[in-house]
Amino acid sequence: MLCTFIGFLLGSLIPYMARRFAKFMPATPAYALYRLIKPVKKASKKNSRYYKLLKEYRIRSLIFAVLSGVLSYLLTIKFEGVQIWFWLLFLWTLLLLSEIDLKMQLLPDLLTVPLLIIGFLFAVTFNLYIDPFESALSAFCGYYIPVIAAVLMLFYSKEAFGGGDIKLLAAIGAWVGLYGLLGTILLACFLFAGFAICKKIRVGAFGPSLTIAAIVVLFLI
Repeated sequence: MLCTFIGFLLGSLIPYMARRFAKFMPATPAYALYRLIKPVKKASKKNSRYYKLLKEYRIRSLIFAVLSGVLSYLLTIKFEGVQIWFWLLFLWTLLLLSEIDLKMQLLPDLLTVPLLIIGFLFAVTFNLYIDPFESALSAFCGYYIPVIAAVLMLFYSKEAFGGGDIKLLAAIGAWVGLYGLLGTILLACFLFAGFAICKKIRVGAFGPSLTIAAIVVLFLI
């Protein structure tokens, strides 16, 4: 119950955190961290746009709160002990990254790089599914597979994979292992292809597709 409550609470904050990132990104990790601690000036309440944004973010906040709470509860059923808190951190970070990418088509190093490091440390300590060697190998493959794919697709699309997508894939690989990484890539490509066909676009935010795919894989490992 505690994990569900925390997931609900943190999920409700995701749209606001994504908006805060959008105010100063792109930026160096140091400046991004500084702006997170000391945010920019808030919008004036006298502005009509303020109330429109407030309504919009309340709806998105509720959606993310319910989604995060439900997924957090399901994780507590699948995992137990100390490792559940690592998986919850993985889940909550993925949800935040998906909202940031949807908002500004950017995945900040301030989140992806620590996620990669913590994923490897988790494999060294409490991860019962992935050993440190597989975690490191999967992170390596998660970085270089999309790099090679981007080179091969260069003439079709110059923005097949962004730098943030590549770092996120490396981080996901460190958490879910090689087979989980391959499953994430395949499922994410299908999800994005479906989205692109429906919206009639060729490029867009790939982070949400990666997030959904990684969460599905997480429940299957």
